[in-house]
Amino acid sequence: MRFELGKMEDRRATFTGEFVRLGIKGGWKGTLETILLKNIKDISGRPITNHLWFNYTKGFMSLGDLKEGDLIQFDGRSKAYLKGYKGRRIDVYKPVEWDYKLSYPTKIKLLK
Repeated sequence: MRFELGKMEDRRATFTGEFVRLGIKGGWKGTLETILLKNIKDISGRPITNHLWFNYTKGFMSLGDLKEGDLIQFDGRSKAYLKGYKGRRIDVYKPVEWDYKLSYPTKIKLLK
């Protein structure tokens, strides 16, 4: 669980993270591109979480060709969400639990 994000639930703040790679995930309308950031820190440099996945939105696309290790700054809001397997298959066991994420990334810019 991301306890630091839980402490700031529903508050908007500025964060930085290092670009790792792009990915894909399944969505209702087909596959969606995603972006993985690691070493997420708040604006004062305090560690918040080790990694977060975001949808690869126009804001991230506007940064151009990213290389591993590029530092990205953005504003985001901490939100709670349920994670785990919610289906009916008995052979799949991932208990459902609450966790925290950063959503609605805006003011996205490349620092280095």
